[in-house]
Formats: sequence, C-alpha cells, structure tokens
Amino acid sequence: MTEKDFIPSDPFSSIVPGIIQSEAPSNIALVKYWGKFPNQIPANPSISFTLNTCTTTTTVAYSINSGEKDGCSFEFLFEGQPKPDFEPKLKTFFDRTNKYLPFLNLYHLKISSSNSFPHSSGIASSASAMAALAASLVELERRHHPGMDQQFANQKSSFLARLGSGSACRSISGSVVVWGANKHIPASSDLYGIPFSNTLADVFKDYQDTILLVHRGQKQISSTVGHKLMEGHPYAKQRFKQAHRHLKEIKKVLISGDLDAFVTLVEREAMTLHAMMMTSAPYFMLMKPNTLSIIESVWEFRRETGIPLCFTLDAGANVHLLYPRKHSGKVLQFIKNELVAYCENGQYICDQVGKGTIIS
Repeated sequence: MTEKDFIPSDPFSSIVPGIIQSEAPSNIALVKYWGKFPNQIPANPSISFTLNTCTTTTTVAYSINSGEKDGCSFEFLFEGQPKPDFEPKLKTFFDRTNKYLPFLNLYHLKISSSNSFPHSSGIASSASAMAALAASLVELERRHHPGMDQQFANQKSSFLARLGSGSACRSISGSVVVWGANKHIPASSDLYGIPFSNTLADVFKDYQDTILLVHRGQKQISSTVGHKLMEGHPYAKQRFKQAHRHLKEIKKVLISGDLDAFVTLVEREAMTLHAMMMTSAPYFMLMKPNTLSIIESVWEFRRETGIPLCFTLDAGANVHLLYPRKHSGKVLQFIKNELVAYCENGQYICDQVGKGTIIS
C-alpha cells in the first residue's frame, strides 16, 4: 500500500446528516518509537499492546456545510466544554488529511470527545483521541462508499490517525500492533499499524497493565520536541538498529510466551527511551524521584517472589506495570502496600490488553 491508495478516486455527493461514535483505546509500546521524519514517518519500528479500558469516546455529528469556508468546518467539545486550545491541532490534522478525505468539505462537523481516564494523567490520550476521530471519519467515508472492506478501512483509519499523532496508528486494531517497516514482520509499514499476525501465546492475550500515576502535571518538554531532538543525536543510529533487533526478538517472545525474555527486553526498551532523552542536546529528564523508587521496588519484588512483574515507561514519569493475569492478586496487593505511596493522590489505573477501536 502507498499513500496514493488512500486518496479516493470515486466522486462524492453529500448525504443526509448523521452521527457516528467511535471508542478507541490508548496503547503502551513495548518496543518504543522515538524520532521521526517529515509527515509522521517513524525513524524506527515499534510494537504495542492495545489497552482495554483507557479509551477515548468521540462522537461526530455531521451536517451539510452551508457556509463558504474553505476546508473542513468543525467545532470541538471536550467532556462537554469548548476547548479552543485543542483546535489548532485539529486544524493541522484536517489540513494534512484533506486530500484523503475531500468529502469533508461538504460538511460541518460537531466533534465531542471524552476520556475514560483522568485528563492530563499521563496516559497517551492523543493516541486514543486521534484514533477515535480517524475511525469516525473513515466510517463517514464508508457511508458514501459502502463497498469499502473492513481491512482497508482499518488501514486507512490507522494511516489517518498517524497524521494526527504517530502512536495513534497503533490504537485502531488489537491486541498487539506493529508500526514501522521491518524485514522480520511481513506487511509492516511506516504508513500505518498492522495487527501482529503470528499466533500470540495465551499468557499475553489477557496481560495486565496497571498504570501508576506518578505525576499528572504538564511535561517539561513535549513529545514532539523530544522526537525532533533525535535529529543529530549522537546515539540515534545505534538506537534505531537496536529497535529493529528488539522487534525481531520480541516477535519470538510473543509467540513462545518466554516471560523472562519479555521482562528483560521490555525494561531495556523503557530505559533506552529515557537514556536517549538524557543524552540529547539539550538533555532532559521526564522521570521523577518516585518513578525511580517504583522501579527499584519492582526489581526487589521480582527477586523475592519470582513473579514476572515488569515495568515500562512512556515519555513521562508514570509507570506501567505489566504482568500475567494469574498474578493479579499478589501484584495488586504489592501496589496497595508499597507502591501507591509513590502515586500522586494515590491514583492508579487497572487495565489489560484489549481489542482495538469500536464504531457504533
């Protein structure tokens, strides 16, 4: 598939007004994407677990655009309130996607969005939000062209979501998604995410992710800026090679169910991500003291119990704890007894591997 495949060739005519609702999950990367080229192309491939309960629900009410405004006409509400700060990002998204969704010029869109998790809690809300919006817009295109098959609709939804937020392309399908071309993953692409096509070991099908909310404030540096700092980074080439190698390795792990190898690889990826931040120019650190305390406690717990609990990190201070479902009781007791003290206001979120975006 190429970008040209997502440009509609058949003519459009406006249809009756309607409403589309999509619920898209966030995701947590196991092999991290850090660094990108123009047009939201990843500098290295990544793979993620799609989550289940950390979701964004987006409703798109569409009506005939009676004005003379060029481009897509829209208004946006977040949890029932206008959010002018979000509108520039949406404007950029619609500008980037115009040639792939030309029929949107026929409509006025009223977009309403809400999260199942606390806003600014460090969960990847841009991923779930852009995935939900992209899926709704592709569903609108399907109402023009009902013959569009589901696989192509998923690919186009992922392709469009990527233009809003890179990691959003991994939130369309589940439960494990690969984004970025890699010779060991057939059909992998820089343009969109694809479901992990191999047989997933049973242990990973309901893998748990408990998210410890260490810091809910605004990050000192945005992910967009952080990605840009990989340009000219002294260790960038080595990191990109490592990501390709790790993707090959984790493919075997996800098939075999080797939890020791999973723990080692996932934690190494988390530490590498933050090492790249700490060695960029300018350098920066998104982990907090409580992040480090949690990591050390997890290591001690694993040594003492033999339970394959591991951590991973996004570009922030919060900690994702990954573990098999059968160990939920002991892990959750450990969190309540020892780790909740490191969480802001004692907050944490229990989630697990999910299935992807749902449209209604």
